Amino acid sequence: MMQKTETAYKPLESALLGVFDQHKNVLFNGCHPKVEQARKEAFEFLREKGLPTRKDEKWKNSPFPKQYEENYMIDVPAASYDKNVNEIFHCEVHGFEAETFSLLNGWYYSPEEKQIQTLENGVVVGSILKAQKAFPEIFDKYFGQTANHQQDGFAAANTALYRDGIFIYVPDGVEVENTLQLIKMINREEPLMVNSRNLIILGKNSKLTFMHCDDSVNHFSSFINTLTEVYLNENAFFDLYKLQNINDNTSLLNNTYFHQEAKSRLRVNVLSLNGGKIRNELHVDLMGEYAEADLNGVYLMDKQQHIDNQVFVNHAKPNCYSNELFKGVLDEEASGIFNGYIYVARNAQQTNAFQRNNNILMTPKAVIDTMPFLEIYADDVKCSHGATIGQLDDEAMFYLMQRGISKADARLLLMYAFLAEVTTKVSIDALRNNYEDMIKRRLRGELSICERCVLHCSMPDKPVEFEIDMSKI
Repeated sequence: MMQKTETAYKPLESALLGVFDQHKNVLFNGCHPKVEQARKEAFEFLREKGLPTRKDEKWKNSPFPKQYEENYMIDVPAASYDKNVNEIFHCEVHGFEAETFSLLNGWYYSPEEKQIQTLENGVVVGSILKAQKAFPEIFDKYFGQTANHQQDGFAAANTALYRDGIFIYVPDGVEVENTLQLIKMINREEPLMVNSRNLIILGKNSKLTFMHCDDSVNHFSSFINTLTEVYLNENAFFDLYKLQNINDNTSLLNNTYFHQEAKSRLRVNVLSLNGGKIRNELHVDLMGEYAEADLNGVYLMDKQQHIDNQVFVNHAKPNCYSNELFKGVLDEEASGIFNGYIYVARNAQQTNAFQRNNNILMTPKAVIDTMPFLEIYADDVKCSHGATIGQLDDEAMFYLMQRGISKADARLLLMYAFLAEVTTKVSIDALRNNYEDMIKRRLRGELSICERCVLHCSMPDKPVEFEIDMSKI
């Protein structure tokens, strides 16, 4: 295939290729041989194929290619520890216990230079750069086993150029009591592109709850390209929460790959509250019998915001279960995409796979493209998919307003009830209450990025309530 000339590159694409050429000695310095090989292969793929365009089927309705003309900084040094900067990572949910770890401008950020640490229960947490040196045997076994760095140009760019990220290893038989929380912040005035990479491994019969927060500190433009690999060994349980509340000038691409062995269980909850452009890609490979995956999402977009959820579930083995439930409310001129794909292999008998996407459009200018899809080669399965796009029910609005509820409150109540099917699946009471509080505030238009903790994780002195006399219903 003929390679593109330098003049054909878009500014972002050219910058990515230039950074690799200029800093490859730093990128390869001390890295695991498997990582070095992956970086080289990914770079060659990026140079040949480039970033995805609207000619690519999975990107044909995406606004992301519009960002390719912007000039982003790609390479920034790690920030030194500063108590004042550390305050932005303070996140507290009332009644919710979590151990917090941080990424600042793409670099693992830790006080006292604790770049890699082993907790009392044997769990290893820290910088993925430090982990590949400290635990080369783990990288040799797991790195790149789940993710496909040739999926598209962004996956390739991440593999070739990632500077840091979080590494978590849970030994066999360890059930982590407290949630581990990763807070990612961008704090630069210049347009910045960040490529971060995460690797999470759960041993046999282990358990982990993990919260992944993408936040903005200011309103400056940035592009966040994150790739996460999660490996669940036999009978492991992984409970993942993604909270996304970024400014309208930021683009977020979140690519997560899951590999599940026999009897492993995965539960995912994605809450997208704000963001200029957000694309969540979930790839689930059910590679052992009786593995289960429960994937859920809520998205609330307004103005000219865009949300894209791409979900692929591969039923490779018999007797596995998967369920997808994504619900969204789009207001004003917001746009969205849901692309759900379930693949059932020929020998994956006794598969149970279900998929549903429901949307409410608040204005004629809000749009959603929803594309549920099943590809089934086994004959003894139970599979279904469905999608709905509509407006608030006029009869329900009339019913509530006849009982003394204002039109504005009736709208809020119906939207909240519409989303409750997803939020009730959050298993941690304190976290579920906080989720519901943030959704209420977002529906009222009160939740947007501020100067510090943009997700407002601290519970207010008085919980947010709808001022509705429920006795009238």
